[in-house]
Amino acid sequence: MDREKSSLRQHFCTLRECLPPEDVREASLAICRHLAGWSVLRGACVVMAYLAFRNEPDLSPLFDMLPHIRWALPRIEGKRLVVHPYDRTRLVRHPFGMLEPAAELPTVDPATLDMVLVPGVAFDRRGGRLGFGGGFYDRFLPTTPALRVGITYDICLADELPCTESDARMDWIATPQGLIWTGRGIPAGAREESAPIRVDLRPVSEFWR
Repeated sequence: MDREKSSLRQHFCTLRECLPPEDVREASLAICRHLAGWSVLRGACVVMAYLAFRNEPDLSPLFDMLPHIRWALPRIEGKRLVVHPYDRTRLVRHPFGMLEPAAELPTVDPATLDMVLVPGVAFDRRGGRLGFGGGFYDRFLPTTPALRVGITYDICLADELPCTESDARMDWIATPQGLIWTGRGIPAGAREESAPIRVDLRPVSEFWR
């Protein structure tokens, strides 16, 4: 399975990193608009997001779209993720290359998170996730009761990915086309079915009138 994951990781990383900047901007904004119009996120208090790295979808517009939310970001410390409040003036660059919160910022208890917006190399429609292989989110997500929302491009959404019991699964997947319930847990108003369902979202402007 490790060899299969490695091959898929290389495949989806190549697809993502070949996206032109304009496509990345358009897809990122589409994802942000869907999320900003989602009543579940709009009703959340504390949400952990991420800062885009290596052509990941950029969620930073959400910080201004939903300013009432207490946004948080992860910081790598050894083999674990530590959560800090988002402060755009207190970001540092990790040796891996991505921006993260400064270590001296206050920490956020994972138990207080309502939702985690999870990056990944690829996701599948059942909530499976393929990361870079470090296991940071697989170790972190079981420590919080937060709803797990995977963030991905449509080209990095697979029908099925190889997963083990230790791989953290998502409750929802957000793509430029909308939100997909993975069948993990029962969302309000949804029928209990084995197959994933796609939720059609109204434009954000309808919620902001």
